Amino acid sequence: MNTLKKMQVLSDSAQYDVCDYVSHSKKSDVNLPGIYNATGPGGCKVPLFKTLMTNKCVNDCKYCINQSKRNFTRIELSPEELARVFLNYYGNGYVEGLFLSSGIAKNIDDTMENMLETVNILRGKYGYDDYIHFKVIPGASKDSIKRAMSLSNRVSLNIESATSDGLSEIASNKDYNKDILKRISWINSISKGKKSIMCSSSTTQMIVGANDETDSEILHRIKSLYKKYDLARSYFSAFSPVDGTDFEKKEECNNIRTSKLYNADALLNTYKFNLEELVFEENDQLSLKEDPKYLAALARDIFPLEINSAPFYELIRVPGIGTISAKRIISIRKKKPFKKLEELRKLGVVVDRAEPFIKLDGTYQVSLDNY
Repeated sequence: MNTLKKMQVLSDSAQYDVCDYVSHSKKSDVNLPGIYNATGPGGCKVPLFKTLMTNKCVNDCKYCINQSKRNFTRIELSPEELARVFLNYYGNGYVEGLFLSSGIAKNIDDTMENMLETVNILRGKYGYDDYIHFKVIPGASKDSIKRAMSLSNRVSLNIESATSDGLSEIASNKDYNKDILKRISWINSISKGKKSIMCSSSTTQMIVGANDETDSEILHRIKSLYKKYDLARSYFSAFSPVDGTDFEKKEECNNIRTSKLYNADALLNTYKFNLEELVFEENDQLSLKEDPKYLAALARDIFPLEINSAPFYELIRVPGIGTISAKRIISIRKKKPFKKLEELRKLGVVVDRAEPFIKLDGTYQVSLDNY
């Protein structure tokens, strides 16, 4: 099998490792396999080379394309081989960084060593000094995690589910508390305790819809992780059935559900909402029809807010007002009060959303009763 074909297989086998929350595409270009876009600061697209070192795996994750019981072509790249392929992409300007993950061919230690050797070759032998995202294997040793963090700009470890029982539904040979939560705690402590660590942030990811966990359970876990471990962000991968897996006949997760989870996640992480502010339906799921921030605003009795006096904490709870526009509002109103909606629009406020929730210089805008 030629290298291009190998990369097509391995990059498609990496489909559950999400590096972008906007696109739901799980397959890459057949002519340039492995190129996926991540969303950078300000919404810019950053092309990354995303692949597995191997799609061989001893784990039996029931949703996964690489589960041990599935019958399909298994491939493994050597560290040198993967490094050369990536550098070819990078040298030609196709990508701006590496997103490195792997199945577990033999055991966790061997897998981590192969991944670390790949990064060592790039950093040491070839002098590559740009972006690397290293996907830590659940159950990895503390020493290997330290080394990964000393060589990578970002690390992540998939939490996969919100609860121990939820993980048991989808995988039998992973210990939720030991293999995952304990390792996430290690990543956090290493990040805080080592000044020489290159890694500047860590993330995690959940598979949504593969088990019976609710959105409420998912977001309670995510909020807990943000509070305890300073995670940069969370990703949500919508489950889709794969032929030959235990869950091949299970219903596919609606992508709208993961979109709403991303909306709610932003409220918890960026806007610092409390969980109690989020509105769930009777089945503990988020509404698939309405925006979580809009429903949260309807449930509060602080509206309409006076734009010219409301504190930042309250301004960012107005639908259509983000953290940046809220800061701009506070800065400008010190010199001159706002009187017209158009003035807010120029600052980036989505006026159509914000209008029924605000007052301008004491004047009510559109009433919610008429909205």
